[in-house]
Amino acid sequence: MYKHLLKPILFRFNPETAHNMLFSLLSFLRHVPFARPIIRAIYKRDSPSLSKEVFGIRFPNPVGLAGGLDKNGEFYNDMANFGFGFVEIGSLTPQPQDGNPKPRCFRVPGDKALINRFGINNKGVKNAVGHLKKVKPEVIVAANISKNTSSINDDAAKDYETSFALLYDFVDMFVVNISCPNVVGLTALQDISFLSEIVDKLLNLRMYYDNYRPILLKVSPDLSHSQLDEIIDYSLRSGIDGIVAGNTTRSRDGLNSISAEKIEEIGNGGMSGAPVHKKNLELVRYVHEKSKGKLPIIGVGGIMSPEDAKEMIDAGASLVEIYTGFIYEGPALIKRIIKHLESFNKASKNAK
Repeated sequence: MYKHLLKPILFRFNPETAHNMLFSLLSFLRHVPFARPIIRAIYKRDSPSLSKEVFGIRFPNPVGLAGGLDKNGEFYNDMANFGFGFVEIGSLTPQPQDGNPKPRCFRVPGDKALINRFGINNKGVKNAVGHLKKVKPEVIVAANISKNTSSINDDAAKDYETSFALLYDFVDMFVVNISCPNVVGLTALQDISFLSEIVDKLLNLRMYYDNYRPILLKVSPDLSHSQLDEIIDYSLRSGIDGIVAGNTTRSRDGLNSISAEKIEEIGNGGMSGAPVHKKNLELVRYVHEKSKGKLPIIGVGGIMSPEDAKEMIDAGASLVEIYTGFIYEGPALIKRIIKHLESFNKASKNAK
């Protein structure tokens, strides 16, 4: 239904307008009798064979929604109706911010790609907390937290601490976003001196809470191996619970359907979608091998098909997330991935 009816309509509008239209539709459907059970009957698939424990949390299936779609933490239950095993909300910052000037998101349909420079536009962490208090999550919720653009890097740790403390009692896990390419100076926080200051404070703060919330680092596919080695080594020493690998890329490799002039016209921004799959797959494999499997990984980036998801898991990911694949392929992709993974689980058991 999505690919043949809704998607052609949405793709007539610019990506940000289409995004707002989609979420307006989801808001409307909350008030339509029987809409929720119908959506769940079509898309949601229970899969006991894929249920697994990662970071001390039992996930009903390994397919999650990546951060950036539910920017404000207002649609986690709506996303759960489509069958996601977990939903990452945000990125969230202590104060609301508008992000970068529009236009700031561009489709490249010929390559199943998106280029965005949103700049972490969101309504602020207090808005998300208000919604989480009002609407109890029916799905595992990961909070992606970042710093405000106006905050200098030397003060970044305070921003992360603020959001962490406000969200702690209302979410299941945290993703520390230090790798968004669309906020000036943010990727510099991947430098081990900044990174360790931020994470050490969060780890210390966590000790004061009764309930344990896993803390994950979201890293960029644009990092060099030496930079990754430092982050992996620090993560293993510090007690970080896992890695989200990776994020959008500044590279334009793999864009074959548009001219160099068009790419230049689009300008800066992080690219996601099919062209980044190989790069993020290599990132997952590297982190897994370098950490000797001791760091659980959420693999994200360019998962457009069930086969892409299986490749991520084979490379070492414990869980996977989709974003651009959800936009191009629709919610049916979740069930397709789950069925595909189930078939391999069944074949593996039969082989034994």
